[in-house]
Amino acid sequence: MTAFGGRARQVAAVDKLPDGVPATLAQNPPPLSGAVSVARYEAIARAMRGYDLVLSFGAGAIDAVMARRAFPRGAPPIVHHEDPAAMTSGGSARLYRRIALGAAAGLVVTGKGAAEAAAGCWKVAAARLHTIADGVDLSAFARGPDTKTVAGFRRKPGEVAIGIMLDGASDDELALLVRAVAGLAARFRLIVVGEGEGRAAVERTALAMGIDDRLVLPGALSPGAAWLGGLDVLLLPLRLAQAPAIVIEAMAAGVPVMALRGGAVEVLLAPDNRALLSAHAAEVSLRDALQPLASDATLRVATGAANRAQALAVHDVAAMIARSAAVYSDAIGGPALLG
Repeated sequence: MTAFGGRARQVAAVDKLPDGVPATLAQNPPPLSGAVSVARYEAIARAMRGYDLVLSFGAGAIDAVMARRAFPRGAPPIVHHEDPAAMTSGGSARLYRRIALGAAAGLVVTGKGAAEAAAGCWKVAAARLHTIADGVDLSAFARGPDTKTVAGFRRKPGEVAIGIMLDGASDDELALLVRAVAGLAARFRLIVVGEGEGRAAVERTALAMGIDDRLVLPGALSPGAAWLGGLDVLLLPLRLAQAPAIVIEAMAAGVPVMALRGGAVEVLLAPDNRALLSAHAAEVSLRDALQPLASDATLRVATGAANRAQALAVHDVAAMIARSAAVYSDAIGGPALLG
């Protein structure tokens, strides 16, 4: 919203807006959720009239799309944006979206898997289906890492720095990651970033595996641009429902990422990195997948470079804004109205 500046005047039916967003909050908008009601749909359709374009986001706003289908006269085009989690909904929810989305000028999803689900489950035509990856501001990653950011870590010649994030990982997952790293035939340091109960699980497992002297626990670190580039590999929990933003940040920093093949992380990575992922959520499989990266500096550099190129081309916020502007401009009939 901020990126369009004076090219678009915006009214938002939300509780609050971030500072600096040039928009007005809608006054007393009709409820976007509730029981199926022709009267409510008509009220929503009436509230949307007079605008050049309507943007809706997630399951909580799908009724706006249905309102346009029920009352199309005088309604502006609407572009709906959907959360990947909604792709798993079935039964009446799936049918409801299929009916509603027939009235949308476009549907925006964030990944290939979501696009395939939208085409298959909701029958959205390819011409109206747009895959636009979430954008991250990657400008800070041009400077390179600050080696002093990770307290207690001074790399020795020949050491491989492997990073793990505590956030979002259970004790069992963290223990599995530590055991997998402990089995590597390489000189390494294990840098575990974050605070919380999982830290104790990491320390216990490292002690049991005899690698406690290779463990670095700097606590919480931010921003990612200051330290991620100091890693050789970022190791992620294997059972992530959604890929955290740090994946894209690590890619922008030129760092290879190790995760589970077929999981939420794979679709974000460069093809070179995807080929290296663990085939199974087991410590032996993970260890074997990590070994080439731990042993081969040339492979790490090439994989990191491919990730960086992918991040800048696909996941940078500027690329996201440009693709979004093209979709919105096309919906209102002007190829460069917001470009």
